[in-house]
Amino acid sequence: MQQYITRRGDTVSRIAAAHGLTPEHVVHGNPWVAKQAYLYPGQIIFLPSAPRRRYALQEGDTVEKVSALFNISLDELERLNPGVASGRCIPGKVLVIPPPETDRVVALRGEYGPSDVEKDIGALINKYSFIEKDTIGSSVLGKPLHLLKLGKGSRHLHINAALHANEWLTSPCLMSFLEEYAAAYAEGRTWNGHCPQDWFNNWTVWAVPMANPDGVELVQEGAGPGHPYYDDLMKWNAGRRGFRHWKANIRGVDLGDQFPAHWEEEAARRGVKGPAPRDYGGSAPLSEPESAALAALAEEIPGHAAVSLHSQGGEIYWNYRGYEPLESAALAERLASASGYRAVKLTGSDAGFKDWFIMNFRKPAFTVELGIGKNPLPLGDFEDLALETGLIIGAILSDVKEK
Repeated sequence: MQQYITRRGDTVSRIAAAHGLTPEHVVHGNPWVAKQAYLYPGQIIFLPSAPRRRYALQEGDTVEKVSALFNISLDELERLNPGVASGRCIPGKVLVIPPPETDRVVALRGEYGPSDVEKDIGALINKYSFIEKDTIGSSVLGKPLHLLKLGKGSRHLHINAALHANEWLTSPCLMSFLEEYAAAYAEGRTWNGHCPQDWFNNWTVWAVPMANPDGVELVQEGAGPGHPYYDDLMKWNAGRRGFRHWKANIRGVDLGDQFPAHWEEEAARRGVKGPAPRDYGGSAPLSEPESAALAALAEEIPGHAAVSLHSQGGEIYWNYRGYEPLESAALAERLASASGYRAVKLTGSDAGFKDWFIMNFRKPAFTVELGIGKNPLPLGDFEDLALETGLIIGAILSDVKEK
């Protein structure tokens, strides 16, 4: 067992990923971890050695088959098993299998937070010169609200993710799709039956991958006594130290209820009078820098469609009080068919980004509720949700026509 001293930003999942372990390994060696809401810097935990994967050769195996099976190069296989590349594959012989190789930038190494977004954006723009980055402002605590621009078309698609803090898994899902889009475009190939070259020429995508970074960090890492909002957060959270249920920004304002689309009616319906983990729409529409920045971007660059990624429910909301254009219903059905989700005509809800976009621009907009379960969704759902995200966005880029 090796000793590890925790640092700011550490979580059980992040530590496990960094050491080739599972979260269960960490908890097994430190049972108290399961009873504590978050890790605090300076705590000492004990980590077992990460066991290497092993494989017993089967009848008919070749090194090429083993290499393909585990997605590793022959050189890596030879490095851990000297002589295997030139020798016979004897059934029953045990090989040490190295970690799978990947050239992907976006991957989960535990929870995906603001620092991961920043790091991955840097790597993506270095890898793909046609991706442009900017910021649309800052969060309450001064974290940048990153913007990625992809494409050169006359049609504009606005996408945001992680507007709700405990729905942070939507952020790597969006980032993953942007990477796959860029890779397919750069290589001149199709993506799941779509043509990224057409996307790039016809559309400009404006993506804000993490619209609520302060809230995301709070959900993932908690808040200690040194946090600038510690006293307020403990009061708003009814004294609970755990914030996994938290949807709001760091000031206790639900950014999903912040937009000027019958905001007063939504505030009255919610009935939440002050800062809270969820459902408080603030003192006025767009009172928070995060929601104001999203609205300003859409006003500056009027879009032909918009998507706000949320979780969970496996549903796509497409209408708003009859303001939506005629094509929205049929397009929603196509998105549902592409993803396996349900297209839902929603009533009794106001003040969301989708609501405001439809009312303000009379263009199609969608709230997509990724996945099924309880927020935050488990990390194991990431690959499926990332694909579903891409299938939905890809269907829009392929099918929405300029009106």
